[in-house]
Amino acid sequence: MAVPARRISKTRKNKRRSNVWKLTPPTLTKCPNCGAYKRPHRVCLSCGQYKGREVVKTAD
Repeated sequence: MAVPARRISKTRKNKRRSNVWKLTPPTLTKCPNCGAYKRPHRVCLSCGQYKGREVVKTAD
């Protein structure tokens, strides 16, 4: 069995793991109908439209 010759310090270990927990912000696009920000390929929450069609009725 291979055994490490020296102990890995906390700093070295944490430097190696530093990129593991990086989060990316969600991608947002503007709704072509109302201009509100929404996730791509999803129904707009403010106007209820998707690809130019009204999919969800909104209480306006």
